Amino acid sequence: MTRALILGGTADANQLAEALAHVGLDAIYSYGGRTRAPAGQPLPTRIGGFGGVAGLAEYIRQEGITHVIDATHPFAAEMSRNAVAACAETGTPLIAVERAPWARTPGDTWIEVADIASAVAALPENRARVFLAIGRQHIAPFGARPQHAYTLRFVDPPEGALPFDANVIVSRGPFTLDGELEMMQARGIEWVVARNSGGDGARAKIDAARALGLPVIMLSRPQLPERPRMDNVADALQWLGHRTCLGA
Repeated sequence: MTRALILGGTADANQLAEALAHVGLDAIYSYGGRTRAPAGQPLPTRIGGFGGVAGLAEYIRQEGITHVIDATHPFAAEMSRNAVAACAETGTPLIAVERAPWARTPGDTWIEVADIASAVAALPENRARVFLAIGRQHIAPFGARPQHAYTLRFVDPPEGALPFDANVIVSRGPFTLDGELEMMQARGIEWVVARNSGGDGARAKIDAARALGLPVIMLSRPQLPERPRMDNVADALQWLGHRTCLGA
């Protein structure tokens, strides 16, 4: 009997949870715990880490998990690596639901960088208005460039002091092109720093930057161990043995 564990926190994970609930498949949705008020799910939900590879392997055994679906953010590298190792240890089938990264198109002005330190170094020396769209756990290194006027956007209000002066927007996506254009123009944004998340949910800021002719410092995805990958929820359902069409 199938009992799936969804490692979630993304729009694809949420869509998968809805699909599994619709077909009546036994599954658990796991949040990493970075968001204080995560979106509700139609499946039993747990919040927080597992305690590394050993903890995840033990959870898989104790809960009788038969399949693991890694639908975490493409930059949640530690969790994805732990999932590969824990599933190998327990002999549990694993797939990743992962959207293809964005590709540069005509009109894009991208500076592609491999890590956060390189993104900090790519900012101009002179003061600029920067939309820092990389998640709250990665902002501290930008304290080395405090001269800039930063705009940040978080799902939750920040806890504690920020490493620089910033305008903070508290909002949950997905965001529209019109909304991103309005936000960037109202704040006079001159640079955008973003992670190459892929998919449609976070793409509007990249399209807005192109429309406004803004340079984008684009963080490449981290290297992850080889694992089976699918780029849509329908294929993940088929992998679990359910061919019911989404929305049926």
